[in-house]
Amino acid sequence: MHGVALLQDLAVVMIVAGLVTIIFHRLKQPVVLGYIVAGVIIGPHTPPFPLIHDENTIKTLSELGVILLMFSLGLEFNLRKLKQVGAPALLAAILEILLLFWAGYEIGRFFNWPLLDCIFLGAMLSMSSTTVIIKVLGELGKMKERFAQLIFGILILEDILGIAMIALLSGIAMTGQLSVSDVGMTLGRLGVFLAVTLVAGLIAVPRLIGYVARFKSNEMLIVTVLGLCFGVSLLAAKLDYSVALGAFVIGAVIAEAREIHKIETLLEPVRDMFSAIFFVSIGLLIDPKMLIAYWQPIVVITLVVIVGKVVTCSLGAFVGGNDTRTSLRVGMGLAQIGEFSFIIASLGVTLKVTSSFLYPIAVAVSAITTLTTPYLIKSADGLVARFDRAAPKPIVDSLAIYTRWVGQLGTQKHSNHARRLIWKWSAQMALNAALVTAVFIGAAFVERRPPEWLTGLGLAQERLKAVLWLAAMVLSLPMLIATFRKLQALGLLVADMKVQASAAGERTAAIRALVAQVVPIAGTVALGLYILVLSSTLLPSFKVTLTLILIVAFITWLLWRSFIRVYSKAQIALQETFAQPPTPRPQAAPAALPSLLREADLETVTIAPGAEAAHKLIRELELRTRTGASIVGIERDGTNIINPLPDEELQPGDQVLLLGTRTHLDAAKLALTAKGSGGGSEQIK
Repeated sequence: MHGVALLQDLAVVMIVAGLVTIIFHRLKQPVVLGYIVAGVIIGPHTPPFPLIHDENTIKTLSELGVILLMFSLGLEFNLRKLKQVGAPALLAAILEILLLFWAGYEIGRFFNWPLLDCIFLGAMLSMSSTTVIIKVLGELGKMKERFAQLIFGILILEDILGIAMIALLSGIAMTGQLSVSDVGMTLGRLGVFLAVTLVAGLIAVPRLIGYVARFKSNEMLIVTVLGLCFGVSLLAAKLDYSVALGAFVIGAVIAEAREIHKIETLLEPVRDMFSAIFFVSIGLLIDPKMLIAYWQPIVVITLVVIVGKVVTCSLGAFVGGNDTRTSLRVGMGLAQIGEFSFIIASLGVTLKVTSSFLYPIAVAVSAITTLTTPYLIKSADGLVARFDRAAPKPIVDSLAIYTRWVGQLGTQKHSNHARRLIWKWSAQMALNAALVTAVFIGAAFVERRPPEWLTGLGLAQERLKAVLWLAAMVLSLPMLIATFRKLQALGLLVADMKVQASAAGERTAAIRALVAQVVPIAGTVALGLYILVLSSTLLPSFKVTLTLILIVAFITWLLWRSFIRVYSKAQIALQETFAQPPTPRPQAAPAALPSLLREADLETVTIAPGAEAAHKLIRELELRTRTGASIVGIERDGTNIINPLPDEELQPGDQVLLLGTRTHLDAAKLALTAKGSGGGSEQIK
């Protein structure tokens, strides 16, 4: 009978969700909102009676939706883009998260809500919706524009900071407070987990997926990918992190595989199904009466989200060197909350630390801001145009001068080879330290919770600690040796940079040799002290420890070159993962060339400043309808726009490439060079 009840509930969920989303699609509204509305319709709070009988089963399935949703977000997260997002994205993301978190906290205090409600509200307001933004930009045809790429960079950084925020909120929920030391410890543990998972995953997972893909079986590939997804999610849960964290991290790892486009295509139906259940389950928790009772906080929070995100993101983008138009489009594109906010709200509900009204409020604010996002993006250009007309000319000119100045700073080359090497080696040593930390944490975990096969050996506690410490040291030797070699190279580089022959004179070589030795010795001592701290829970008696140190020294001397080769192979494998480009998406076979194209010709027209076509969208010109010619390319300031979208705006000075017959081209030239009200000259090539 339980199976029949589950089937009935699933049937109700999918049928109602399908019907409602069809209506939302016809109304050109986000499908995500349709899922939430479907949940409200079939939920227990909507009269005359609830259509769902087993909410717990639906909530269990929705947890699968959370995993697959975060996994798909991880697939869209590209580690290669971290170097490309630049200062504007970083500045905008930090400003947005800090100020919106503070604003959410203050709103909660204003309404006299409990402390944890205020903290969770601030966290929910600080994150924008990747899903909503991608869907809206795709529907508007603006995915390839400059402001859209900047938005994606901000979303990447938001995802990273959001993962850290979830870990911190879990700590706050469990202890009720979080000191500075707790924050450092939580972020440190999170950093170690991310470093180990990413490094190990980037070395092994793309190769595993490549091996499975050779069998040309979609079934094998999707099962392997889902196995990795659920396996790492389980690992995160076992380590007291959220399953969302594990799903996101393994998704980011798999995103570096060559088969990523094929994986996304195969995963899409599974993800859509469980994501629909997830958003429907959100609607199940909404009580319309509660929304009416809390309409004032909903209105206030909605206004704060829209205004706060527009201001902070626009300011961050502008300070980073973008013009006012691009900056404002960035801010208006990010003015909403979405799936990450739902996951943070779900965390509070699951841990039973937030009030029952907070979740529906977050959903209501998300729904309203999602509806306003397309209109905000569309109105950005008009708002900038009105500002340029209304603002005093000195202010507009000053803003333009600042934008050009920052842009020139970005193009200047201040590269210093030695400093780049120092930063690179320091990062590698920090990564090695994180991996060593993970090894010793794992050994300490095994010592506290030994598996059955280990306890079956009958080892005394002292011997068990000795075995685990020795195993941890041997596993850490490749990283420790690599760190020592980096310290040696760093010592030589520092000696060459800081000891100048003009100052040291005849003693230059001696002083350089001394400095070159001091750096690795000091670093080795610090590394030894760090190992001692990590070993505090595993170290046996003093005599046994001395014996183990001698054994480790002998193993190091015997296998020095082998450890170097192991580390080098792992480093090369990691570099190869980033070096190989993903397999391109399969393209449809080209159709036979029609006779019209065989007779067609190409011609270029320059849009003059006073032309009527200047500052108009392509679809507004209706060029193909009026003349028969099509715009197939635009050259703007040295940048080529191939096959521009209908919402692309023509700018003065654009070189427009036309395709059509001679009659069509002549008519199109007249239309594009016709003078507007401001006059202007014509230029035709």
